[in-house]
Amino acid sequence: MHLRDFKYLAAYIVPLTCLAGLYFGGWVSPGVIYFGFVLVPVIEFFVPASVVNESEEIADQKKKMKIFDFLLYLNVPLVYFITGYFVWMINHKALTIPEIIFSVLNVGIFLGVSGINVAHELGHRSGTFDRWMTRLLLLPVLYSHFTLEHNYGHHLNVATPEDPATAKKGEPVYAFFIRSICEGYKNAWRVGFKILASAGKPKWMHEMIWSHIAQLFLLTAVFYFSGWAGLIIYVFTALVGILTLESVNYIEHYGLFRNMLPSGRYELMDERHSWNSNHELGRIVLFELVRHSDHHYQSQRKYQTLRHLDRSPQLPFGYPTSILMALFPPLWFRVMNPRLRSIEEVNSN
Repeated sequence: MHLRDFKYLAAYIVPLTCLAGLYFGGWVSPGVIYFGFVLVPVIEFFVPASVVNESEEIADQKKKMKIFDFLLYLNVPLVYFITGYFVWMINHKALTIPEIIFSVLNVGIFLGVSGINVAHELGHRSGTFDRWMTRLLLLPVLYSHFTLEHNYGHHLNVATPEDPATAKKGEPVYAFFIRSICEGYKNAWRVGFKILASAGKPKWMHEMIWSHIAQLFLLTAVFYFSGWAGLIIYVFTALVGILTLESVNYIEHYGLFRNMLPSGRYELMDERHSWNSNHELGRIVLFELVRHSDHHYQSQRKYQTLRHLDRSPQLPFGYPTSILMALFPPLWFRVMNPRLRSIEEVNSN
């Protein structure tokens, strides 16, 4: 293992800045917002993206190194510690209205990054331990159905009208939020029942049922310790985490669609159907999620081995800047739609 491989320790700046925001309050309350949506975009603006790939020999070595798995697992206790501290803080600290608002955004974004994002990586693995770590990471953000729909729905239907997590050209992010969340939830139920039927198992074994029971217990615990006010604040915090994920979904596949073949089937999915980013800091903080084209091309590749692929469409900016742009649809369309037209022209030829 080389010294440069320890770069992923920088991903823990996210929980550290989140915790600092909660502990110190006041002007520090935004916490992770300062890092993720101010500092990271500035650094990525001045530091050029890298398209360098490591050799397959080194990648084969890295995928066997347990330290890279441990860096993911460490997020589980951090998520529960910070979430628990936040729930305690709601009931024990006299918070101002601005502190409450910024704390909700702070913790919500943290749950989206260190919770759902890490669960996304682990959710593609088949090991029992990894599966349980995935469930534990999704529980606090109340999005336990994510892996079921993502693995068996999104990865199958990406870049087609059948995938609610693929944003359409000209679709504002706010309309996408509603469509992706609602349709993704319904898809998770459908996928789960289909899996049970093919395995000959009863409907009560549906993973959605048990995940909802777990989420209900969690919300009951939050209510017990923090009352109605704490419960409402917590639900809004989870919603921020969900919208953080859906913002990422929006920019990852915006406007990219597979062609329909004469056979009536869609062309095979490849690296052309996901927006990619090679900005180094974003790669580190998000455990290489931003190399999304290779992730969809070979979803079983571990994060430390993901590559830049020459045919993958490139986002003009890193993820944080792209998300901020997406919140202003006219600006997003002005930047991205010309790129889409260029891609469409190339694909048509």
